[in-house]
Amino acid sequence: MDDTAVRAFIVANTEIVTPPLVPEISLRLASKSVPIWQATESALEQIGVEPPYWAFCWPGGQALARFLIDAPDRVAGRSVLDFGAGCGIAAIAAARCGGVAYANEIDPLANTAVAMNAALNGVTVTTEPGDLIDSARSGWGIVLAGDICYERKFAERAIGWLRRLVRSGSDVLLADPGRAYVPSSGLDALACYEVPTSLDLEDRVSRTCIIWRVLP
Repeated sequence: MDDTAVRAFIVANTEIVTPPLVPEISLRLASKSVPIWQATESALEQIGVEPPYWAFCWPGGQALARFLIDAPDRVAGRSVLDFGAGCGIAAIAAARCGGVAYANEIDPLANTAVAMNAALNGVTVTTEPGDLIDSARSGWGIVLAGDICYERKFAERAIGWLRRLVRSGSDVLLADPGRAYVPSSGLDALACYEVPTSLDLEDRVSRTCIIWRVLP
């Protein structure tokens, strides 16, 4: 699928909304989970697209964005990587606060969605496609990771990599809304938010999301 077709697919399956915890930011998101999942399942059979995690604003991303907007000095003038960026809300918040923002996703549709959402908010976010875990890449001033501890194998790989980034000099912020595989140690709590959620995606109408500083 070429870029024009990807953008048309995203426009056709989303609408412009503002997340409840971060009304300063507008995003292209799916209003309901079932139609967008069905649409991508159909496209998956034809062109191999990934499931549409980018089409929703997950609690971790909202909490990170709120945290940065309320404390812009944390990122102003620094390079900021939004790891597993999804719709890109945390990267967009970092850019709004004066950071040099990058967003990492393995899904090409997600990278396009991030670029579209950044343009919608009048900011620049550079996409970093591909799997960065276990790579030699480093040097970001701040790394943001929202809602990544939902599956054991991935969480273990990601947290190990994030700790290595801390040892190499990056500040790493992990936002977790109570997922099963968040580490039980090596984290320092910085803030806590109650994030409204949809019963389309979660088993409750809100989740308590903690912003953790990852320790080495």
